[in-house]
Amino acid sequence: MLVDSHCHLDYWREDELPDLLERAHAAGVGELVTISVRLAQASSLIELADRHPGVWCTVGIHPHHAAAEAVPTPEAIAALTGHSKVVGIGESGLDYFYDRSPRDVQAAGFRTHIRAARLTGLPLVIHARDADDDIASILQDEWDRGGEFTFVLHCFSSGRKLAEAGIALGGYVSFSGILTFPKSAELRELARDLPADRLLVETDAPYLAPVPYRGKKSEPAWTAHTAKVLAEARGITPEQVAELTTANFRRLFKKTV
Repeated sequence: MLVDSHCHLDYWREDELPDLLERAHAAGVGELVTISVRLAQASSLIELADRHPGVWCTVGIHPHHAAAEAVPTPEAIAALTGHSKVVGIGESGLDYFYDRSPRDVQAAGFRTHIRAARLTGLPLVIHARDADDDIASILQDEWDRGGEFTFVLHCFSSGRKLAEAGIALGGYVSFSGILTFPKSAELRELARDLPADRLLVETDAPYLAPVPYRGKKSEPAWTAHTAKVLAEARGITPEQVAELTTANFRRLFKKTV
């Protein structure tokens, strides 16, 4: 079984979800995590996950919304995680490509989410775009100041230095359809080299459809295409990738066990 560790099911109508999930299951994707980008979504995402077996969710504020939706205290975020289907915090992080929120506001929100992850023991889902050095610096600083926390660098397309810094702190790295793109040779080399026990796969659906579906609305079933390319990069079978990434998912997202 594969797990799509990061998607956004709220981009589909409720009446579309049964067919979407059936296609995912037919492709071997047995479970999915639908990711929050605003705390205002919390109740609706929990209800969505509750309606569908094998669907989990997170709570948090994307850096794009860090200014528009004021980031609360770590305790306030932690208070939203009591439901059994809430398995993580985020997504949060830094996005210097779009810069839709001031960078100091993004950083403050990122630190708040890290502290919520530490409070709850739940993994933080990290969005990192064009901000490798600051992501690594904040992760290390928060670790040094407050102690350990768990996290995943989702939809990884950053440099080797950030991946290795994350791994050194006990983090995980998740690969999306970007891994399948023709120009992603360096990313495939990184996926080949990282420790097997720190790898996850995802779609970030509806974004970043993998080859051979580029340009289309991505969906969780296509996790299998990323897993196939990951298997090729590491010289193992897709079945082995499914086994190891699902085991890694269980280890990181402990509430799913």
